[in-house]
Amino acid sequence: MNNLTNPFRLAIAAAGLEPPTEIIGDGAIHRFSTNGKPTQKNGWYLLHTDGIAAGAFGDWSEGLTHTWCSKADTPMTEAERFAQSERIKAMQRQRADDLALRQQFAAAEALKRWTAAQPCAHHDYLVRKGIKPHGTRVLGDRLLIPLRDVEGNLHSLQTIGQDGSKRFQSGGRIKGCFHLIGEPSSLLV
Repeated sequence: MNNLTNPFRLAIAAAGLEPPTEIIGDGAIHRFSTNGKPTQKNGWYLLHTDGIAAGAFGDWSEGLTHTWCSKADTPMTEAERFAQSERIKAMQRQRADDLALRQQFAAAEALKRWTAAQPCAHHDYLVRKGIKPHGTRVLGDRLLIPLRDVEGNLHSLQTIGQDGSKRFQSGGRIKGCFHLIGEPSSLLV
């Protein structure tokens, strides 16, 4: 496997990212630090080593995404290109299914936490910002901001500590979600 991970590691470095020390070729997404700070895992990669080895990597904070293949596309036969394309489509479907399942579990956890929380009457963060609670809740010392879709379904939570530290719920859906402040008087886009 080393003969596959080394070129992949070099491709990550060539893109200007500090590659992870260990690369796992299991087709799953793995996070890593791109700047040497172990707590900042904004880098990601996935590597498939079956068939024609291929992978992708990037840096979420920078919006970088790169793909890599052990064999250039041009010398592939038509059958190899088709097989590779089908394998990629199957992996994309599997990742989409895995994401949907993680988001479903996160939504259930968010609902449990939201139900257990109390309506916010006071939170130091809101006082410092001069903001009213606007339908938020408090659980312990954490302010809970619900993330809902246009139908009003709760998908995830953002928590804000007294010190202003913000965290999105792990695995929760964020894309297409929002927290509405007040009542809209016209069309929202």
